[in-house]
Amino acid sequence: MLKHKEVRVRFAPSPTGYLHVGGARTALFNWLFARHHNGRFILRIEDTDFTRSSEEMVEGILEGMRWLGLDWDEGPYFQSQRIERYREFADKLLQGGSAYRCFCRVENNSAGGLGHPCRSLTPAESAARANSGEAFAVRFKVPGDKTTFQDHVFGSIEVDNSVLEDFVLLRSDGIPTYHLGVVVDDVDMGITHVIRGADHISNTPKQILLYLAAGCPTPEFAHLPLILGPDKQRLSKRHGATSVMAYAEAGYLPDAFFNFLALLGWSPGDDREMLTREELIRLFSLEGVGKADAVFGLDKLDWFNSQYLRNASPEVLRRIAMEELQAEGIMPFSPGRIDAALALLKSRIRKVKDFSTVFRAFFADDYPYDEAAAARFLKEPALRNLIPELLSRYRQDAAFALESTEETLRRFAEDKGVKAGLLINALRVALTGQGVAPGLFEIMQVLGREKTLSRIERLAEYLQDQ
Repeated sequence: MLKHKEVRVRFAPSPTGYLHVGGARTALFNWLFARHHNGRFILRIEDTDFTRSSEEMVEGILEGMRWLGLDWDEGPYFQSQRIERYREFADKLLQGGSAYRCFCRVENNSAGGLGHPCRSLTPAESAARANSGEAFAVRFKVPGDKTTFQDHVFGSIEVDNSVLEDFVLLRSDGIPTYHLGVVVDDVDMGITHVIRGADHISNTPKQILLYLAAGCPTPEFAHLPLILGPDKQRLSKRHGATSVMAYAEAGYLPDAFFNFLALLGWSPGDDREMLTREELIRLFSLEGVGKADAVFGLDKLDWFNSQYLRNASPEVLRRIAMEELQAEGIMPFSPGRIDAALALLKSRIRKVKDFSTVFRAFFADDYPYDEAAAARFLKEPALRNLIPELLSRYRQDAAFALESTEETLRRFAEDKGVKAGLLINALRVALTGQGVAPGLFEIMQVLGREKTLSRIERLAEYLQDQ
């Protein structure tokens, strides 16, 4: 039972890189939680790292979210536009005695605690040094005792405050640190639930202390399990593309990627895997998030993508295929045969890119013979004479129907005393450029008589040149 009148969650990426898989999963879980509870999903850009943040990275994050269909209700808000608000908040903590000025050299600003020399300065001494123009940072004065919080995923977590340093809130240049910025933003934006990666658990006690010191309500926390590669190491570029848009460019569908990401660390409570967005919104809960790290497997993503392509309606599949072909400058040679080709290919397509690469021959004439397929299926010397003769037989087949094309080839093989497979494999390479493809005679029907004959003729010429 939620204790909040309105659920308000946020996704707060730093624009020092494009939207990666881990960030996308965090955004997706926040979005699902907000939509499930009819709440608000807020987008915030934490761009106070001025040396590494860029407009290009901001747009890359927004592009990735749009591709996934993660629409936001408020924002994007930018921390760089709220600097004065952070300074005001830090000043109130100073005035209330929960923070102090630190005049130590910048390189020592990570050190702090009960024994920190600046902590023992009287307010008057501190103010005098500041008024004299001496540079200072602002540190939070960590109290004694312990900090305890209830995490929706990991349960009760308790930290002894003695292990926490007096952390910096404002640097000596007046720029807020992560801890100050995130707390002030969450307070001002009324965030009720902080849903983020488990690598932030160690930050939570510090931030809770800030909420308490400022007299502000503390949000509920849910830390998501990490995403690992198949080798159980932290997901990185060595496991493949980690930018969301790199997967878009590789030929994955946004709905398939969305479905796949939703199941990285969360379960609907049964064995179902293929779930629509509506179903995911209805079923999503933080109780379904597991503690164990999730494993990102490309094979599983490929499976999801192939299932979405296979289950697409003819109209949707045609649109997807045409967008890919046009993007690659391919105008299908026979628009009237596109649906027939797609019906034949849909059980084999794994990525959208396959339309313009692996199965290019179904839509264009400029395709190569796969080198491995040619070396395996076109090396038999007898083919040099057999293919021209088979071509002559096919030219005499006026009907060129499914049954007649198969009968012609098998009868020819029998007449010549060769296995039909020798001819079938050679023609498959001739017609598609590939060694593995749908049934040969079905391919002939999709291509039509003239295309089939011209491609067999091309094969005959190729064999003569070898």
